[in-house]
Order: sequence, then structure tokens, then C-alpha cells
Amino acid sequence: MNRLSSPRVKKFGLALALFLLGFPTFAQGESPAEKAKPIQKWVADSSDSLIEVYRWFHTHPELSFQEKETANRLAKILETAGYEVTQGIGGHGLVAILKNGDGPTVMFRTDLDALPVTEATELIYASQKQVTLEDGTPSGVMHACGHDIHMTNVVGVARFMASHKDLWHGTLMIVGQPAEEKGEGAKAMLDDKLFERFPKPDYALALHVDPFMSTGTVGYRGGYAMANVDSVDIVVKGKGGHGAYPHVTIDPIVQAAQLIVDLQTIVSREVAPSDPAVITVGAIHGGTKHNVIGNTCHLQLTVRSYGDEVRKQLLDAIRRKANATAESFRAEKPEITVKEGTPSLFNDRQLTQAVVETLNGVLGDEKVVPVDPSMGGEDFSRYGLAGVPIFMFRLGSVDAKRLARFEQLGQKPPSLHSPLYYPDAEDCLATGVTASTAALLSLFETKTDNR
Repeated sequence: MNRLSSPRVKKFGLALALFLLGFPTFAQGESPAEKAKPIQKWVADSSDSLIEVYRWFHTHPELSFQEKETANRLAKILETAGYEVTQGIGGHGLVAILKNGDGPTVMFRTDLDALPVTEATELIYASQKQVTLEDGTPSGVMHACGHDIHMTNVVGVARFMASHKDLWHGTLMIVGQPAEEKGEGAKAMLDDKLFERFPKPDYALALHVDPFMSTGTVGYRGGYAMANVDSVDIVVKGKGGHGAYPHVTIDPIVQAAQLIVDLQTIVSREVAPSDPAVITVGAIHGGTKHNVIGNTCHLQLTVRSYGDEVRKQLLDAIRRKANATAESFRAEKPEITVKEGTPSLFNDRQLTQAVVETLNGVLGDEKVVPVDPSMGGEDFSRYGLAGVPIFMFRLGSVDAKRLARFEQLGQKPPSLHSPLYYPDAEDCLATGVTASTAALLSLFETKTDNR
């Protein structure tokens, strides 16, 4: 892993601490707020064009691994800005490279895909797209998780960096990643030799909108920020028969019900209270008719954790409980299938500290807030597991007055994946582009050792 070797230190205190850690502050004689002024002016002047880009992405959503039109649009924008763009990586993934002399390679990632959600916002630019899903179900398609904001943010960052090459030196690597919603896109790009075909970055950044934070603010968390996500399928086996004669059957539904109760004690009685963990039985499928006891019952679980030890503890306990319950019912052992989703996201602590110091200076301490870790999943984590220091921060996306109205009504604002969620795009993007660009400029002020 690279270590920064020549930071330019403005002052003592935290700046000295960052120097000792090998991370930069802004150039001597120039405060972060002063450094941000050209970014903020550019963002203000570019607001209309960015909103136009945002609305195009919002009205043209595409599902995971189907992002062809989205990727083509983003690629064209980046090529026009002067980037060398390669498409078709891990599906519809793309990489855009802008070289600007010697310096570190810094990656900024955006996700491309949307969700099978029928939009209900009634916005004039609401998605009208309809598709038929693989199971034959009709559905709308919507950017209900903010990936349209993420892509537009990258467009703003990319355009600024290309038009202000006098402010930085190094290589900027924009990654447009497919299929984040399936948790498979990062793996697909890495399996397609992302870091062999292109420079392996010294650092990687990303952001994600937050529906509960006000525009103008960003949130951060060093260390574990998002969870391991595992999906577990358990097929409980019984012996079918007539509902009037249960004594000659082995009822898989009763067995499944017992198992569901037993599973609740894993987190509450086996995992240390200091270790966050979740086991949720999200679906149960069993039986066909009032008076028929079936042969099987199917349970579907989501399992969340942070560390590898707790993950193993949870999965081992699920297997143990399922097998023990089957034995107590004189039943055949169940079929247990574990599908790994996304690994936990661990924000590099030193990189986090360095970027947060920059953002404090640019946005103000009161606008840069620590946040709790989430039990949600995010496959940006895989770039960290590939040996790149990573940092993902959260971007406030809802106007403070709108949040206040929800609070007055005793309501929570619509969450991500809700058909009613929408960001206040102009203010959200102003903060996102400013924060992202300032973070990049700070990192490009460093010199790195050879790998």
C-alpha cells in the first residue's frame, strides 16, 4: 500500500498529526475555504447544466447489468470533457482516465443502476419507465437510491478537474460501476481485471446520498461504516400428509416456526452486545392448502455483521440451530444455502481523517458530522479488499425546511428505495461536487512512493 511522503503542512496541531500520518493539508498560505472558492464559483455557474444532466439520468433509469444507455451517456459526457474512456468492463462498467503529469492516482466511483420501483413522487421529471421483470411481474424503474445524483456529481467533478488542470497533478480515474444494487458490480469489474488493465489507485473515494441528512451537510465514519451482507436459504424438510392426522406426519411449518423463534436468540444471547449483528427472517414459504401438511417449508434470511469473526459466528449458529431443530422433530436435515452479498465497508481511518480535515475547512465543522455505522450493504467495499485505501462519505440530500415539515408532522422522510424519495438536487449537488472536488485536490497535492 502506498504511503504519502511529502505533505505540505500549513500549521501545527492536527495538520502536524496528519503530516506524521503521511497525509496532506492544503498548500501553505492557502486555507481550505480559499481553495474552495473557485470550485464553488464553478459549481454555481454550472448549476443549470448539472441539473439538466441529473434530470436526464433520473428519467432514463436502467436496472442492474442493463445500464447500456446510462453508461453510453456518461461515457460521452466524460469523453467530451477530455477523458480517455473505456467501456464494457464487468458488464456496462466504464473507466475514464485523465492524466495530468506526475502524482498519485485517485479513483472516484459512481454507481449506474436503478431499482424496480414505480415512482410516486409526481415530479415533472418523474420516471415513467416500465419493464417486465424476470418473473413476469410488471414494474416501474426508478433511481430511488440516488445513483442519478452520484453520476451527476461525478460529471461535475470530472468537468471541473478537466478545466482546472493547473490546480493539480496526477491521474484521475473515474469508475462508473454497474449493478451496485445487486451487490455484484464491483466484483464483476475486478474480475474483469480492473486494476490490471488500468492503474491501481492510491486512494478511492465515493459518496452516497442520505435521505435523513439536510442538504449542505456531509457525514463520515472511519473504520466499519457498512455491513457484511449474507443471504441464507433454509429448506426445512418434513413428511407430508393430511391436516386431520398430524401425528403421522412431520410438520415442516411448525418446525420452521420453532426455528424462527430459536434464531432470535443467536444475536441476543450468543453475540457480544458490543458487536452489531442482525438476523432477519424475511420470508417463509410453506404449504398449499388448508388441510394439507406439506413436505417442505422454505425460509429466507438476511444476515448482517461487520467483522469476519462475528459473520462466521452467526452463520455457524444458524446451521447449528437449523440442524438441531430438525433432529428434535425427527426430521431430515435441512438444506442450507449461504450466498455472500457484499463484504463490510471499512473506511481507511487515515484517509478518512485527512479528507474530513479538508471538508471541515471547506464546508465548516458544523456541516461535517460523524454518523453511526449502517447495517446496509455497499460493494464499494470490494475495492478496499483489493488493497486500495477507500473512503465513502454520506451526502445530505433533503432540504432542511422539508425535513422540518416531516418532523412537525411526526413523520420520517421517505427512505432510500421508497417510491416517494427524491433529493433536492440543486443544493445536494452543490455540496457534493464541492466536497468531492476539494477532497480530490487535497489528495492530489501528495507524492506517493512506488508500489
